[in-house]
Amino acid sequence: MLKLENICFERDNKKILDNINLNIDTDKFIAITGPNGSGKSTLVKIIMGIEKQDSGKILFEGKDITNLSIDERANLGIGFAFQQPIKFKGLTVHDLLKIASKRNITKKESCDILSKVGLCANEYVDREINGSLSGGELKRIEIATVAVRETKLTIFDEPEAGIDLWSFNNLIEIFEDMRNLIKGTTLIISHQEKILRIADEVILMKSGKIAKIEKPEEFLKNNIEDNTKCCKINKKN
Repeated sequence: MLKLENICFERDNKKILDNINLNIDTDKFIAITGPNGSGKSTLVKIIMGIEKQDSGKILFEGKDITNLSIDERANLGIGFAFQQPIKFKGLTVHDLLKIASKRNITKKESCDILSKVGLCANEYVDREINGSLSGGELKRIEIATVAVRETKLTIFDEPEAGIDLWSFNNLIEIFEDMRNLIKGTTLIISHQEKILRIADEVILMKSGKIAKIEKPEEFLKNNIEDNTKCCKINKKN
C-alpha cells in the first residue's frame, strides 16, 4: 500500500531523516514512536506532502506520488488529522463534515458519524467550532472528519496531545474501533502505551532512522525491561 524508498531530509545542515526505507501493508494499524527529535512528525508530513524530502521515492498503491501536492495525495485517499480541526466564525460541525466529505452530506449522515465517535449527535451537529469545545471534543470531531473522507491511509500525529485523562481513555475506545470506523490503513504517532498495545506493529524511530519494527507485545516487553531504552513510554491510566 505505502512504500518509502531511501527517504532523506535535512534542515539547517542537520539530518532529520536518514535513508528511511519502509513498507506498510493495507488494512493495518501502525504506531510510530520514539524520542523527541527522532523524525517521526517529519516522516508523516513527508508522506502527506506537507514537507518535501531531499531525496528518495514514495509509492502509494504502486503509484509514484513523490512529486504530488497535498491535494493530489488527498484525492488519492491519504488523510492527515491535525491536532485540532480548523476554526472559522460561524462554522458548524455539520459544515465541517460537509467540507471534509467534499459532498453535500445530510444532517442525518453527520449525526450518524458523530454518534460513531462518541458524541451526542443532536447536541453537536449544529454546534459552532470555537473555544467552547474541549480538547477531547475537538479530537472526536477531527476523527469524524477523517472518517467521513473515507481515506485509504489515515495519519494521526499524537492525537492524545492536549487532552485530559477522561478524554484520553474515551479516545482509546474510538481507536480500538478504528478498523470499523475508518476503512483502510491507519498510521499513528504516539508515546502512549495504550495506543501502542492496539497496533498491529510498532515502528521505533531513533536519530532519523528506523531502529526496529516489532509486534506491540514484544516492543513493550523490551522497553519495559530494558533500562537503556531509547524512548519513554507513557502509561496514561
